[in-house]
Amino acid sequence: MKFLQESLTTFVIVFATLFPVINPLGGAPIFLNLADGCSQDIKDKLAKSISINSFILLLGAMVIGPSLLLFFGISLPILKIGGGIVVAAMGWNLLNEGGKSSADSKNQIGITDATASSSAFYPLTLPLTVGPGSIATMIALVADQKKTASFHIESELSAIAGAILGIIAVTFTIYIAYREASGIQRVFGVNGTNVLMRLFAFILFTIGLQIIWGGVDALILNTAKTLSS
Repeated sequence: MKFLQESLTTFVIVFATLFPVINPLGGAPIFLNLADGCSQDIKDKLAKSISINSFILLLGAMVIGPSLLLFFGISLPILKIGGGIVVAAMGWNLLNEGGKSSADSKNQIGITDATASSSAFYPLTLPLTVGPGSIATMIALVADQKKTASFHIESELSAIAGAILGIIAVTFTIYIAYREASGIQRVFGVNGTNVLMRLFAFILFTIGLQIIWGGVDALILNTAKTLSS
């Protein structure tokens, strides 16, 4: 029961944090605009390839990112504070940025059926779908869920399961949003998409503050233990 509860908590945190950063609903019109020269069958294949590539990138950030930073001597509390600042800043920027049309957001790349396969990873996956901000956010989330600097599979298994399910859910929404880009654009419209993104941006901002506090709290405890000893 505890395993399921911890996994579900991690799942919700990962999904709710990554969703507004990656912003599949906002990226769908951009994808539709860039892949305008492709047939519907190729667009569907592109949507599938982008979602798979996004999963691999986010999973890599989850597995390698925190360990790499700790290898360079960055302590876990500092990693939490730095990552939390990144997440909170992204949430704040999303809250305050104006609406962007697909034409204004990205330049035309002119993807066709012939060039679709070579464009699936770059630029459609990286950086248009999963950029540096998404990767940094994933690293910050993993750091916040880690209980110790060392890795113990027994204590981390529930968080790992929840995080992987969260990544799968986010990348699945990327696939659905990109595959159904034309329909989503008609249903939500510009105003509906903006309202939804503002809501998730506020959640993202508060999650960033929570991660920062986790790092500050750990620093205070470490300092108190050092002074008492």
